[in-house]
Amino acid sequence: MFRAVVFIATILEGLVVLAGDVDFEAEIAPLLARNCLECHNQSEAKGGLRLTTRASLLRGGDEGPAVVAGKPRDSHLLARVAAGEMPPKRKGESQALARSEVELLRAWIAAGAPWPRERTISPYEATTATHAGREWWSLEPVERPTPPGPNGPDRVRGPIDAFVLAKLEARGLRMAPEADRHTLIRRVYFGLLGLAPSPEEVDYFVKDDSPDAWTRLVDRLLESPHYGEHWGRHWLDLVRYADTNGYERDATKPHAWRYRDWVIRALNDDKPYDRFLTEQLAGDEVAHRDVDTVIATGLLRLGPWDDEPNDAFDYKYTRLEDLIHVTSTTFFGMTVKCARCHDHKFDPIPQTDYYRLGSAFWAGTIVPGAGDLMGGPSYEKLGHEVLGWTDRDRTATPLRLLYKGESRKPRQEIEPATLSFVPGLERKLTAPPAASKTTQRRLEFTRWLTDPRHPLTARVFVNRLWQHHFGQGIVRTPNNFGFKGDPPTHRKLLDWLAAELIDGGWKVKRIHRMILESSAYRMSTRHPDRERHELADAANRTLWRARRRRLEAEALRDAMLQTSGFLNRKMGGPGFYPLISEQGLEGLSRKGKSWGKSSESERRRRSVYIFCKRSLIVPMLQAFDFCDTTQPCAKRDVTTVAPQALALLNNHFVHSRSNDFARRVAKEAGADADRRIERAWRLAFGRSPQRAENAAALSHLREQRAHFVTADDPEHQALASLCHVLLNTNEFIYID
Repeated sequence: MFRAVVFIATILEGLVVLAGDVDFEAEIAPLLARNCLECHNQSEAKGGLRLTTRASLLRGGDEGPAVVAGKPRDSHLLARVAAGEMPPKRKGESQALARSEVELLRAWIAAGAPWPRERTISPYEATTATHAGREWWSLEPVERPTPPGPNGPDRVRGPIDAFVLAKLEARGLRMAPEADRHTLIRRVYFGLLGLAPSPEEVDYFVKDDSPDAWTRLVDRLLESPHYGEHWGRHWLDLVRYADTNGYERDATKPHAWRYRDWVIRALNDDKPYDRFLTEQLAGDEVAHRDVDTVIATGLLRLGPWDDEPNDAFDYKYTRLEDLIHVTSTTFFGMTVKCARCHDHKFDPIPQTDYYRLGSAFWAGTIVPGAGDLMGGPSYEKLGHEVLGWTDRDRTATPLRLLYKGESRKPRQEIEPATLSFVPGLERKLTAPPAASKTTQRRLEFTRWLTDPRHPLTARVFVNRLWQHHFGQGIVRTPNNFGFKGDPPTHRKLLDWLAAELIDGGWKVKRIHRMILESSAYRMSTRHPDRERHELADAANRTLWRARRRRLEAEALRDAMLQTSGFLNRKMGGPGFYPLISEQGLEGLSRKGKSWGKSSESERRRRSVYIFCKRSLIVPMLQAFDFCDTTQPCAKRDVTTVAPQALALLNNHFVHSRSNDFARRVAKEAGADADRRIERAWRLAFGRSPQRAENAAALSHLREQRAHFVTADDPEHQALASLCHVLLNTNEFIYID
């Protein structure tokens, strides 16, 4: 460290201050970065003053030199600081700088204002009240913490529980009891597969008293092909998947469905996450390139695409912004697109970093009307008839920083490189090997992302896994690990999971197993001391109980098909078209050709295979908070609004499923009313009806038979009415 040894006595207002060692790196640089550089940096110099280098400090600004080395009394900066005029006080602050900080500056100036040669201070070095520095928690190295030893070892099934219980004990709280087996099997089935267990599967698990029953169940579900379908949908939300371009014509993206199928296969195969990431950003550049890895680059083609923009030159920068946004938020949880026009206001991302990252994609961004195909290269260039991405050449025109982000105001050329928020990991995106047909910049960028020392990649991903199992992430803003994001509820647990992912070869299913094996996952939603716990932690940030959760739109639709006995489990292939009423097609451009037709069998497939048209989301899915397909969606809204109840009561799809459900019950249970009620409850909820429920169901059947007495089949209509009621209940729609 660079130290200035000062032996002076400064007399100020009768107070003698003895100054000893002043550490520039530990004391002066952070003080300036925290308090001064927001207004006096390289890109913004209020009053003409920059405080980033010693030369600019001594040169000063509009009022002359800021500091006179060795002469505190003649240093204008110190006078303003000592008077409390600088830095400006923020709302709620009693003073600008502490007295000790003022005296520290005085001692440093008296010692000659020593400053290491060629040292430049960045405004991003230290966290302030308004923005994060490079020492922000999420940018610190991932280090494996030692699990604590809580006082409740009977609930500790592994390190996850140790971390959770330690947090609870510190607040005087405790875990909810373990949920019953009926609840657990439904929770894990919907959590891993997005489907319900059959009544027979529920019975088998509830009666299985072997010590490894839960482990065997989890392993079996993780090996199911339906796991990839359910968790693939989570990933498709993140990468703004759709089968069409958006905008007025909303034309079909040829072969987009192949990317969706690739994601499902990759998850089912437990492809290591580092490779999963690499193939999506640079599958055309990897050494093992094949048709699958090129399909994976479809991620870069999935965004909205205007085939006739008002300004084609400007639009290529809009396309670049889309690529930067989906890459940064999805893979490392930072909103880099904010830096297109200026240095990031909250996170340590200068404007130059936006263009450094953008340079990785610049060789592949194509101007509309220049021989492109829906915003990317032609099939011939890719070598396969797929929706994929590759560079036009092994070289790229220079990418220049845009003044205020305006495409026609280019400034300096930006050297291709990774982001700078982790200085020790920075790397230039160097020239490719002579035999390469691409720039190799995207591949180099993925090596930075998947470096085990990268602080964000693993943290962000394990947080997504946790979120989908618990309803909230450890960081509850899953696409923003920056200054405006929510701090982690269990920082050490997050780091432990991230370290496990990296050290375990980036294998994802083993992290699922660790989470699902924990007592934390198996808690009940009900707590015997709920009132006290809610007063202490109403948001459940300490994880004292499980969260009751509504089925996602796709899982709700699939559950209705499954319960009715008509779920078509065919996997893969082009998307299908559910029935949409004429009213639903009103207002669309070329509405007669806007929506295709599929067979009845195809329309009964899982919802992940629905043709996803940006301008026409299936109304029932939209009612239940389907994601925005134009932006990366890390966390869907969960609303409770009147259209949801109306859709469940009146939608033609729900009524069709109620009729199918009734036919299944009649076929499997026979004519006896009690047996029909028993079977309906078992199919819908995985349990038998209670006595009061059975009585209410019998009464409902009698009333509905009387109501439908003039119908062709009153018995069926009455049973269909009961089945419709069951599909509308909270127990069917929510999972404990």
